[in-house]
Amino acid sequence: MRATHAFWLAGRQATGETAFDVTSPWDGRFVGSVSVPTEAQVEEAVAAAYAVRDEFAATPAHVRAAALDHVSRRLAERTEEIARLISAENGKPMKWARGEVGRAVSVFRFASEEARRFNGGDAQRLDTDAGGQGRLAFTRRFPKGVVLGIAPFNFPLNLCAHKVAPAIAAGAPIVLKPAPATPLSALVLGELLAETELPAGSWSILPVPNDRMPALVQDERLPVISFTGSEKVGYAIMDSVPRKHCTLELGGNGAAVVLADFASDEDLDRAAHRIATFSNYQGGQSCISVQRVIADASVYDRLLPRIVAAVEAQVTGDPSDDATDVGPLVSEDAAQRVESWVNEAVEAGATLHTGGKRDGASYAPTVLTDVPADVTISCEEVFGPVLTVQKVHGEEEAFAAVNDSKYGLQAGVFTHDLQTAFRAHRALEVGGVVVGDVPSYRADQMPYGGAKQSGVGREGVRFAMEDYTYERVMVLTGLAL
Repeated sequence: MRATHAFWLAGRQATGETAFDVTSPWDGRFVGSVSVPTEAQVEEAVAAAYAVRDEFAATPAHVRAAALDHVSRRLAERTEEIARLISAENGKPMKWARGEVGRAVSVFRFASEEARRFNGGDAQRLDTDAGGQGRLAFTRRFPKGVVLGIAPFNFPLNLCAHKVAPAIAAGAPIVLKPAPATPLSALVLGELLAETELPAGSWSILPVPNDRMPALVQDERLPVISFTGSEKVGYAIMDSVPRKHCTLELGGNGAAVVLADFASDEDLDRAAHRIATFSNYQGGQSCISVQRVIADASVYDRLLPRIVAAVEAQVTGDPSDDATDVGPLVSEDAAQRVESWVNEAVEAGATLHTGGKRDGASYAPTVLTDVPADVTISCEEVFGPVLTVQKVHGEEEAFAAVNDSKYGLQAGVFTHDLQTAFRAHRALEVGGVVVGDVPSYRADQMPYGGAKQSGVGREGVRFAMEDYTYERVMVLTGLAL
């Protein structure tokens, strides 16, 4: 008999009437069976979160901070176990899975720190005009209501953490829907949250299938939606609930710009290594993985062979092997989609330098040049281990190439020049510019989000807390200021 994982309903374990299996994308082996909440159980979870919202908002900061501290410590204690679970259900190589657990440890620690200092209140004198004599405005932030968190498969623990931890820190109840392909990591979070003294009903983790998501999205008791996933789904959610607050962290086709001053052998070796690593980490299934390299003509001919060699040096294979750099994609369907996009580009005239082969759910790390501007891989987010390299002439042309995209999540600019860095920060239509490195760098406490069709709002613990709350002013009258 195979045990079925319970879900978390208003802080307690529960099971439904049906279940589904989670299997490894690497070899198809059984990883776990997960119980599916019934519609009545989903209603119970939402009703409990809505009922407890005022109580939870008034929970002392030290209570919320202690709970977040506890989860952070317990994640650290169980790092190896949870990393192996992430690798099994997601196909992520162990080196990256351990890193993901470490990031989640930090997210909950940051949230604990923010819970203690957030919302200290800002005072503003109003007697700057005669009508404000003796008046003081005092402003605090209060939760907008229950948060519906919808998480993707590519970071099945850390992107759940980025929904749950800020909500708890801000005193907002949360109903979390993990990705159907990778729910087990989220359910482990439930185990750790259940060890705390958070109010019953303040959190639920419901592995419902995607076709039941619209009912949750439409529920008026869930006024805040935090979604990470595809552009198509994210904007469909926002369009369907125009009066709700939506934070959308959507796709990208991250560009790494290598400018003329980044020209020594040491510079180019470093750029090639970073580009190869972060075009292929997580199997390329990261919104800020390197998809496009935009290289100045003066360094292009020396950089391209270095990139190809560094990509070919990436170790592919079993994600449970510590030596593996690149594992499978989340499914064979995902790998077939990447294969079709690469084939389309090659048939349209692109040059294939390495890779271009699929084996089940695995796709070989791939480098393309001379890619036509109108093929799919030039216009959309590949979400796979594929890299395009193009030659440009000068900084202005390079920055225009970055901006020639409907996406704008992050960009990397390899330069040593401070003035160039500030020009990039001004010119590039993205949510983040990483100078001296690839666009794939993210610190979990910094504001993270995109421009254009890469989303709206910001994650990063304090910034998510601001998204989940609103300012409320109180005017005090008759004071001797």
